[in-house]
Formats: sequence, C-alpha cells, structure tokens
Amino acid sequence: MSFLESFALTGHVGGAILCVIAAFWVVRNGDKGRTDRFAMILALAFTGSWCLVSAIFDRSVPTVQYSEISRNLAWILLIFRLFANDGRDASMGAVRPVIAALGFVELLQMPLLYMIMAYAGVPETQALALEISVMLRMMTSIGALVLLHNLYVGATANSRLLLSWSSTALAVVWGFDLNLYTITYLCGEPPSLLVALRGFLAVGLAFGLAMSSNSASIGLQFSPSRAVTFRGLSLIIIAVYLFVMVFITQSLALLGGDLARLTQVGFFVFASVVAILWLPSSRLRSWLKVTLSKHMFQHRYDYREEWLRFTETIGRGGIKEQSLYERSIKAMADITDSPAGLLLAPDEEAKLGLVAKWNWPALEVLGTAAEYELAGFLEEKSIVLDLERIRAGEDHKGEGALVPQWLLDTPNAWALVPLLHFDRLVGAVVLARPNVGRRLDWEDLDLLRVVGQQLASYLAEQGVQQALMEASRFDEFNRRIAFVMHDVKNLASQLTLLASNAEKHADNPDFRSDMLVTLRNSAEKLNTLLARLGRYGTGQSVQLRSLDLVEIARRLEERFGKLHNISVTRSEACSVTADEESLERALTHLVQNAIDASDEDNPILVDVYKDGIYGRIDIIDKGAGMSPAFIRSGLFKPFISSKNSGFGIGAFEARELIRAMDGRLEVESREGLGSRFSAFLPLSAAKSISATKQDQKTKVA
Repeated sequence: MSFLESFALTGHVGGAILCVIAAFWVVRNGDKGRTDRFAMILALAFTGSWCLVSAIFDRSVPTVQYSEISRNLAWILLIFRLFANDGRDASMGAVRPVIAALGFVELLQMPLLYMIMAYAGVPETQALALEISVMLRMMTSIGALVLLHNLYVGATANSRLLLSWSSTALAVVWGFDLNLYTITYLCGEPPSLLVALRGFLAVGLAFGLAMSSNSASIGLQFSPSRAVTFRGLSLIIIAVYLFVMVFITQSLALLGGDLARLTQVGFFVFASVVAILWLPSSRLRSWLKVTLSKHMFQHRYDYREEWLRFTETIGRGGIKEQSLYERSIKAMADITDSPAGLLLAPDEEAKLGLVAKWNWPALEVLGTAAEYELAGFLEEKSIVLDLERIRAGEDHKGEGALVPQWLLDTPNAWALVPLLHFDRLVGAVVLARPNVGRRLDWEDLDLLRVVGQQLASYLAEQGVQQALMEASRFDEFNRRIAFVMHDVKNLASQLTLLASNAEKHADNPDFRSDMLVTLRNSAEKLNTLLARLGRYGTGQSVQLRSLDLVEIARRLEERFGKLHNISVTRSEACSVTADEESLERALTHLVQNAIDASDEDNPILVDVYKDGIYGRIDIIDKGAGMSPAFIRSGLFKPFISSKNSGFGIGAFEARELIRAMDGRLEVESREGLGSRFSAFLPLSAAKSISATKQDQKTKVA
C-alpha cells in the first residue's frame, strides 16, 4: 500500500469515527428545539457512511458514488434547515427553489452513473458522461457556497458567532469539492493528493457541526445582499450556458470524421457570438433584476442603494452635465429601470407643458401637453397614474377622461408621477415602460410618490433662486435706466440751450436755419425718448378704448413693409378694447422678433379674426423656431435672448402690456419650422356686456 493510499485510509476511517461520535453528541447534547437538529444528524450519518464505504472500496466502485450522492443531498438539506432556524416561514419561500434546483442537479448524477456503467465498452460515451458529471458537481458546489454566504450575511449579530462553526465547516467542504472537480475537469483526472484529503475534511465537518448544535440563541433571517445574489445568479446562468455548450459540442463529436470537427467549430462560433450579444444585454440584466426582486427578496428595492444613486444623480453639476430638469427625469427613471422620460410643468394657466426630455427624442409633444383639469386632479389626489391600467379601461377616480389622448397613444408611456411641493403641483414626470415589462405595484407607487415629493422640493428651490436672480437683475436694470435718464435729460437740456443760442448769435441765415431745424428735431426726439423711459416702472394705468384691430395690423404692414415682406392675409372686422400706444408697442416687439428670426425671402404673415369673446391677431414667421425648453424657461424671462445682441425684454414686455389690457399672449413654435405669436384682446361688445353686468351687481349691492 502506497503512502497516499494509507493517508487516505486514515482520513476516511477517522472521518467515519468522528461523524458517529458527533451524531451521538447532537442527539444527547444538542438543542432539541432547533429545526436543523434532524438534518444535522442525517448529514453526519451519511457523511460517516460515505467515509466508511470510501475506506473499504475503491473510488470507482458504484457504491462509493451512490454514498457520495446521498452525502451531498444530506448537506443540501442541512443548509435548507439552517435557513428555517429563525422560525419564520417568510424566510423559507425564497430559498426553496434554489434548494430544489441543487437537489435536482445532484440527482442527475444517478443516470450519469448508470451511463458510465452501461457504456463501459464505449470510451467516448463514458468520457462524455464523466465530464458532464464533473461539471454538475461544480455547479452544485457553487450554488451551495452562494447559499452559505447568504445564510451567514443574513444572520443576526447574536447568532453569527455560533453559526460560524456550521457555516464555516460546510463552506470548507463545498469549497474543497469545487476545487477538486475544477482541477479534475481541466486535467481530465482527479488529483490523488486532494482525493486523499477528503476524509480529513469529514473530521473537520463533524467537529464544526457538533460545536454548533447546542445553542438556543440563533435567530436567522434570509436577507442576502442584492448585489451578491444578482452576481451569484448570473454566475449560475453562465455555468449552465457553459455546461450546455460543452455538452452539445461533445455530443457532436460522436458523429465522427471531418463533419464532426466542422460542426463542432461552427457551433462553438455560433454559441460564442450568442453569448457576446446576449449576456451583456441590458434586457437580460433587467430580467434578472425583476426575477430576483420577485422571488428572492421581501422588498423589490434596496432603499439605501436607491437613495444614494438618486442623490448622486441630482447632485451632479457642471457645465457639461445635464440640466436639473433632465437629471430629475433620470433620477426617477433609474429607480424603475425606465429607459426614457418626460418632465411636464404647469404654466400660468395651470396647463401642463413640456419642460425637458430624457432619452426620448423621437416623441413629439404638443405645446399644451395636458389641460388644467389634469393638473388639478394630480394636485388634489396626489396619486401616481398607471397608464397601462387606464388603457385597459380601469378608471377608479375619474383619471381616464383627464389623461390626454397623445399620452395614451404613446405605447411606451408607462406611468405619470406628480411632483408635489406643499400640496402644490410643481410638475409631473412621464416614465417609459422598462425593458422587461411589469405592472406597477404598491411598492413602486409608494417609492415614486416619495421621490416625486423630493424632486418637487429641488425644482421649487430652483424656481425661487431664479426669481431672486430675476429680481436682482431688475434692480440693476432700474439703476442703469436711472443713470441713462439722467444723462439723456442733461443732453436734452444742452441741445435746447444750443438751439436757443444759435438763434441769437449765428451770422449765416441759411446755416442758422438748417442748424435750428436739426437741433430742434434732435431735442424733440430726445425728449420723446426721455418721456418713454420715464414711463417704465411707474405703474401708469392704460387708457382703454375701442380700437379697430385690422387698422392696427395695416399700420404694422405699412411701417415694416419697407424692411421685410409683411402681409395681412386675413382681415376679419374686429373691434377690441385696448390701449392704442401699448398695443402698438407690444405688436411692434413681436413683429421685430419675427423679422429677426426669418430670412429675407420668408414673408411674415398677419391674421386678424374673432376667437370667441376675444379678438385675435396672429404674427406668423417661418424662421428658425424655438425649442420647448426655451419657450418655457427663456422666452418670457427678462435678460434672456436667443439673439446675440438682444436685450431680452421684448417678448416679456409684450406679454405684460397685453396682460395689462385684460388680454393674453400665446406662442407655438417648432424648431426649423417657425413660430406663431397670438395676441388675444377682449372684443368691445363683450367688454361692454361685462361692464354692464358689473355695474348692475354694484347697484344691487
């Protein structure tokens, strides 16, 4: 007998003896109330039997192989019962499928063992069966090690000290088997030294199980790390893929000849391409994440991880980074693995409009994305709308009639999340359907609602900061205007004095006459400018009277016709109530902006007609157009201009002037197509009726 054979015999005999002693120790001294007591005794009994059979027979004898299968099944059962030691059934549901899978993989050894014996005279078939058997043993070892890791990580602090004995002992024997069968697979035969050491590992297992059997303070909970579980399942999938690929490749070898070689190479190339394209895909990762969340965890989300990622996304700054609006969409989309999203926000009339897009460039959104009724509903109910359920006809609180049709017609639109700040709607995020489709559940709704409130606070804070900056700029602007008015006033006084002196002292009558005309005209212009500048910020009331809107449009056509091609294409008789000077100044700003945005060959169109109780004048250009983001956040903001030399107050002043006359200004624009500015002013007849009713109410009161 060689040294290795003697060494192996000593280990197996010692392992058998120690397992029997440990089993009796557990029976007499172990805690009788523990759920893993019977499984521990069974594991020790089958391990001792395997040691005894291995000491008597050669490793290739089927009896030894069957005893090893029984031993491994007993170890898997012990791991299963360790998870149940906390007495809570909820922790058992997630681990049962994994235990069943490991047991099934181990039971596959029995038909493989039968193939090895039945085809002993066919070397190729026997070698293939042995190779598959080794790979299955590797898979079983990997799965058992993953479960043991999660078992220990999920244990309470009080139980880890005593649990470390049993979990460490099982981890050592499974880890040893993994290395043994890995080397066997790579080398084609088992290493003699490692085979001889297996009996001594049984000694260590018996000692570890005996040490962990007499504690009544273990409180276990299956709460694995999501990252570890995700990687563990990914590793199992990769192992299964390799196993299938090797199995099919080896099976093709049975064909024999050059055809077998060609088929093997072709299949290997095909399988490799599939692995490269499929395994790294985001769709596979999303499927794995959803599967794990459903079957491995009590809660779908790791709230600590989600909060850290959310904070990092929102706090990311810099010139090259996305705007806060886009980061807000991304921060919410990352939670549900949504590939794209939109941010809508209410305007002055509570209508929802598009503010920003994230990864959704192909979607076209109307200027008014949703009416004020939807904004009011979201503000009042504070609920996340499941667009899939609304499409299916579910309507619990009347939301189905309020959701705009374009949103329902967008197949990828999945959820509408309101952003509420102190019960006030700041915006709403539309999320696209994840790559792996699923229904929104209570956990999604709760988390999205809380995240929406947090995002609303960030957006509201940004709005306050912008308002403060705008007020600061207005103060600076007013100070500058005060200096301009002072300088212009001095200049006007000087020119007036110069004209007066020229009348008295000029010798040349012709020169004097021309100089007087020039100086007086200059003085009049400067005084007019001074009077106009003086009206800014004084709160001067407008003088409302009945005006012919078509006549105003004709004046604009005549005034700007020499500079650009401007034509009134629609002139419906329309009498409105407005201040003539303020209206002309507002429309002048709009026409000038249209000219600046258009090429020389593109005409400016002016339409005048009635629209309900309002008279409407449209100024239409075919210029560069404006983005939805600029219309919302830049067009009507003072000191923000799309023109390099623009002052940024023309559109703002036009809107404020029209508002002061009880009107409103609307804009529609598409980048590359042009813009339409629509000024609405109350019709004189409607204004008169409204004033009459108001007088009657006043008299009654």
